[in-house]
Amino acid sequence: MKDDVKRMRISETEELVEHIAAAFAKCADKQRFVVGIAGAPASGKSTLAEELAKRLRKKPEISTGVVVVPMDGFHLDNAVLDERGQRDVKGAEQTFDVTGFLRLLRELVEPTCGSTSGVRHERVDPIYLPVFDRAMDLSRCAARAVLPSDRLIVVEGNYLLLDRPKWRELFCLLDLSIFLDVPIEVLERRLVERWLAHGLDETAAIKRAKSNDIPNANIVVAESATAHLVMGSVR
Repeated sequence: MKDDVKRMRISETEELVEHIAAAFAKCADKQRFVVGIAGAPASGKSTLAEELAKRLRKKPEISTGVVVVPMDGFHLDNAVLDERGQRDVKGAEQTFDVTGFLRLLRELVEPTCGSTSGVRHERVDPIYLPVFDRAMDLSRCAARAVLPSDRLIVVEGNYLLLDRPKWRELFCLLDLSIFLDVPIEVLERRLVERWLAHGLDETAAIKRAKSNDIPNANIVVAESATAHLVMGSVR
């Protein structure tokens, strides 16, 4: 599927919904169809993913469950980051459990599972995943379920297309990839607003955004593989 999707720029969410629905229809024989949304911090990935899922569920031709799978659930816990001296760079690619994230995605796209006897059989149980709670600043285990009947998965995260060891393995699991292209000055404003909302004063919010978030954004922009579709700001 990746090879026959034209790389193009789109500007409207509804247009993106139509692209996904058409691509999903072409892969009707697949157990699961995985859409990946990548972009810098504060580019609007979570907002777009939830909006897409809501609209796709209403499409008559999408006769399946649609679930959002956020990469942020695989943030390393603050206790682990403190042990490593990495709390100040939380959100950088090295502060995620990429191995665990890969394991989850591979499990999601695998239509069958094994038993102790080695026999393959259809999945009947949900697959549970962690979800990051921004207010609590931690991941909540088993906070969302993917049911066997859920065939359209929308994955979102900063580093889904990152061309670095381990991360680049994620791209192979995506049937359709989307990159959110947002100007750096817009990202910076949103990031400062985010930290202000978390209780930091203006000086601390600006420092946090410029010392960690913006460098991470630059890495995402510079080192992400080419997505099938590119979209501008969504909020």
